[in-house]
Amino acid sequence: MNEAFLAILCGFFVGILFSFLRLPIPAPPVLSGVAGIVGVYLGHVCYQFLIHRFFS
Repeated sequence: MNEAFLAILCGFFVGILFSFLRLPIPAPPVLSGVAGIVGVYLGHVCYQFLIHRFFS
C-alpha cells in the first residue's frame, strides 16, 4: 500500500510540474487510456496467478 501511495503522490507532483511548464502530460489524457493500463496490469496478475496455481 505504501508503494501505491508514493506512486500516486509522485504522479500528482509530476502532473503539477508538467502543467506549470505547459508541457503535455506523460500519461493517457482520458479515462479510457488509464483503464487500458489497468487492464494490462490485471491481465498480467491473472496470468501469473494461473501459472502458479495450475502449472507449479
